[in-house]
Amino acid sequence: MTDKYALVDDVAGGEEGFPISKMCAWIGVSASGFYEWRSRPESATAARRRRLAALVAAAFELGRGTYGYRRVHAQLARWGERVSPELVRALMRQLGLVACQPRPYKVTTIADAAAAATPDLVDRDFTAEVPGTRLVGDITYLRTWEGWLYLATVLDCHSKRVLGWSMAEHMRTDLICDAITMAATNVEFAPGAVFHSDRGSQYTSEQFRTHLAAHGLSPRGLFSRLRKTGGQSRLRWWRRRWRGVGGSRCAGSARF
Repeated sequence: MTDKYALVDDVAGGEEGFPISKMCAWIGVSASGFYEWRSRPESATAARRRRLAALVAAAFELGRGTYGYRRVHAQLARWGERVSPELVRALMRQLGLVACQPRPYKVTTIADAAAAATPDLVDRDFTAEVPGTRLVGDITYLRTWEGWLYLATVLDCHSKRVLGWSMAEHMRTDLICDAITMAATNVEFAPGAVFHSDRGSQYTSEQFRTHLAAHGLSPRGLFSRLRKTGGQSRLRWWRRRWRGVGGSRCAGSARF
């Protein structure tokens, strides 16, 4: 009965402003009983729960939304508050506090040890005077309700625009080939253009080399050592617009 009275009190005092008499009739309680309940002084138990709820919310905020009920309980214990874990869990449920879960991680860069290595033609210089002369690319992943979705992108270092992208349920070489195909329709690759990416097996594959050649490009070998570069930071910025998580390593480049 107390829960029903509390519901009437919350809704009647909210923005909707429903009449208390109608609210009581809707949920099957008497208006006189509601007014009698509301006029009672707060019990010691209710006062303690209200105080604990404020402490639970403070502990949850201290953990930046990552604390479950066990860690919130431990924090309350450090503050000298004696309370059961089950009560903490009930209060968190009442307050709608749900701990953030770690984002699942997918490996998208699997190097091919047998692939030929070439020098880093970009050497951390991710600028270009004209479009289509210096490009960067990468594969990232997106978690959807139906499973993992992989995204390949091609960015132009001159305009900082995404020239090509492709999405699929796999990260086979076809994924990056489709991104290159789209990029080729949006910009004319200059003679001697450089494409820079990590040394994942997709980018070092013979299929990818053949695909570049099909677009009139002449690859000269692929991908040397792993190193962090500015081009990848641009890719991470763009990927956060899709999934809010970035981070990868960049390794080398291919000359068209």
